[in-house]
Amino acid sequence: MNEELIKNADASYQAAEQKAAKYFQELYLQVMDKSYVPALLKDIHSWKQNHIHHHKLLSLFSKRKKKTDSNGYYRYIRWLDYTGKLDNYLDRSISYLFMRDLGKALSSTDTQSKVRQVVDHLKNNLTESGKEEKDSFSMAELYRWAESEGIESTMIWVLDKLKSVTIHIPKGMEAEHAQRKLIKIIAGVMMHVMVEMDEEISPFERRQKLEKALRLGYSYGLTYPFIDDLLDSHVLSNKEKKEYSQLIQTTLITGTVPELGEWNGKNVSLIHYIHSELREAYETIKANQRQDTLKSFFDQSYVFFNSQEIDREKELSNANYTNEDLYIPVILKSSSSRLIVRSVINAPLDEGFDNRTFYYGIYNQLADDFADMFDDLKEGAVTPYTYFLTYHKQRPDLINPFELYWAVIANLIHHVYQSDLKTTEVILDRAINGLKRFKERMGTAKYKEVMDLFASGNPNFNRVIQKMVDKADDVDFFDKLLRDHIISILKKERREQDEFLNEIETVREQINDRLKIPQEALIAMMDDSITEASNYSLFGDGKRLRPIVAWELAVKGYGLKPSAVMPVIKSLEYMHTASLIFDDLPSQDNAAIRRGRPTLHEVYNTATAELAGLFLTQKAVEEQASLYEFDAKTVLKMIQYSAHMTQNMCKGQAMDLASKGKPLTLEQLTNMSFYKTGIAFEASVIMPAILAEAKESELEALKNFARHAGIAFQIKDDLLDVEGDDTKLGKPIGIDKQNNNSTFVSILGAEEARKEMWEQYCLAMEALQEVPRDITFLKHLLNYMVNRDH
Repeated sequence: MNEELIKNADASYQAAEQKAAKYFQELYLQVMDKSYVPALLKDIHSWKQNHIHHHKLLSLFSKRKKKTDSNGYYRYIRWLDYTGKLDNYLDRSISYLFMRDLGKALSSTDTQSKVRQVVDHLKNNLTESGKEEKDSFSMAELYRWAESEGIESTMIWVLDKLKSVTIHIPKGMEAEHAQRKLIKIIAGVMMHVMVEMDEEISPFERRQKLEKALRLGYSYGLTYPFIDDLLDSHVLSNKEKKEYSQLIQTTLITGTVPELGEWNGKNVSLIHYIHSELREAYETIKANQRQDTLKSFFDQSYVFFNSQEIDREKELSNANYTNEDLYIPVILKSSSSRLIVRSVINAPLDEGFDNRTFYYGIYNQLADDFADMFDDLKEGAVTPYTYFLTYHKQRPDLINPFELYWAVIANLIHHVYQSDLKTTEVILDRAINGLKRFKERMGTAKYKEVMDLFASGNPNFNRVIQKMVDKADDVDFFDKLLRDHIISILKKERREQDEFLNEIETVREQINDRLKIPQEALIAMMDDSITEASNYSLFGDGKRLRPIVAWELAVKGYGLKPSAVMPVIKSLEYMHTASLIFDDLPSQDNAAIRRGRPTLHEVYNTATAELAGLFLTQKAVEEQASLYEFDAKTVLKMIQYSAHMTQNMCKGQAMDLASKGKPLTLEQLTNMSFYKTGIAFEASVIMPAILAEAKESELEALKNFARHAGIAFQIKDDLLDVEGDDTKLGKPIGIDKQNNNSTFVSILGAEEARKEMWEQYCLAMEALQEVPRDITFLKHLLNYMVNRDH
């Protein structure tokens, strides 16, 4: 590596380190002489007038009603709105984010105006009628927002990237927290950009800025799960960590991502994926930097990473770290991380931004370290709190981090933000809220034990603080509520997805066990090749999606007995397999491979294949006619529906054959796709619904879902035929092009086809909102359809 580059990087770090050392010395002196206490006591005396209420009954009611568990997200928002507290709640929350993430001064009239705009928009969104019933933070909701801004393609790119990252989060790291951090960074960058936008900006420029922000947000956010979290975890060996850290350091010093070279650790595939993703992300960020800010970006990034590394290398068993060793890296990493964000998006810096950001960072970091101290202690991580817990008896020279935290608060209020009343309000709200959350999480006894240690240096001041913790109200924040809510959603999604995949495999096995058609005794000179051929087609590598969907809806949705509905389950697979046999014939698609092996007419002959298809359709009718545990009229209604749907599927295939070599309109292709694919999905939900005697309105909602889900499925098939992996698909790719078939890709192009798929996805998800029962399985089925690779 170039020695001059290393020297320049070290010089940048040393300059930042000297500034941090000076700041720490100022804080240290304030702690030693307790000069922060009188000013803060005065601030708290004024502040408590708005936060301590003496109406006991109202207080008890408020505390009971205001429990901010993630399950009560919208319920709590509704209560705040009902009591008239929502406006102030959102105002302090957004004001805090403007200070923390945007480095803004709340005394600025421009900042106040922008805070008000965000609050009004957020309030309208949160109190929207029926909001609680919607699937909040869903892919459909995100896509609909992107659609309204005209940035659908970029949102699809981000959703695909998030899916890929989630898949690659290794065991040993908390996937939900990694996802949340990445989403948080993307949202933070988006907020930066939207706040800085001129109101007179043209729609074209707005789209450009939002698309750029999404890509930059993902690119910068990726460093958290795949650098910080990965290096903090136990996934990599010590040797791998050293090599990986060296790679990151080389990148920041030289400005170029080095080749990975040979990787000898156990995490070869993971590191190759991460290296590829981070290289792409790094080049995206670098390409969007102005030349005059490029050096600042590299300098801040190096300071951030190097200070993180210094902290990572500390060992809790080492009793000789100085106060400077403990606090200076904290100051550096907490300030540089936010300076990087501003650099990433090339945001203009208002007067005092650097100063505010530099002094503010440690306030937030010390609060986070306090909240996580016991988790950090368990991991052996060195933070000011874990080190003080471990060595305060042997090391009277150690500065108390809790006291330093309050010195930071006093310094911010009076020397950085010039005693601004709004700033004082928000900072004290946040500090007291952090202690209240810690107490609630740890329990009263453990909290008292912690406070007896950390607040022992100034008992009078501590009594005031603890009174605020016990009695103060209206100090909670939206970002904390949102954080808990998102984590709850991500964990629920992960749990449901795992259950969905397990359920698919379990039900598939049960269905497979019952699908085989037994051979019958025949008269002399005759064989039973038709049954053999039918079983050959049935037992390829089929997904069994349609019968699985029917089983889930019948058994889980409607509470029908599995044994009672098995005939209709079998009939759906018999009908589907028959349609595939006909579809593959030389007179139709002339396919050579189906379900990972030669098609039926290739193994036997065309005549046998035709007879097997007809045989399976009749087996399906036979199964449906054996639904003895249901009302005869209901069964007859279902059979009539099934027969009508089979007729329509034949019409759809006829449309397909007639269209070969001919250009189709999007409307024609959509209708044909519904008849070919959507109808089969419709049958899988409607047939069990008919047996359960569901209301007509419910049948219509299910039909609407099936129509859009089926079209989305077909578009995904068309995309896979162009971009898929034939080893995963079980058939060659490029067949549609070879046969000159009109597809969504050939008509729209790949990018517009993806948009259309997501449009159909959203319409299907919205249709599910009208189904008055548990639709979790159908939601994850739809996610599977659009995210599958085969």
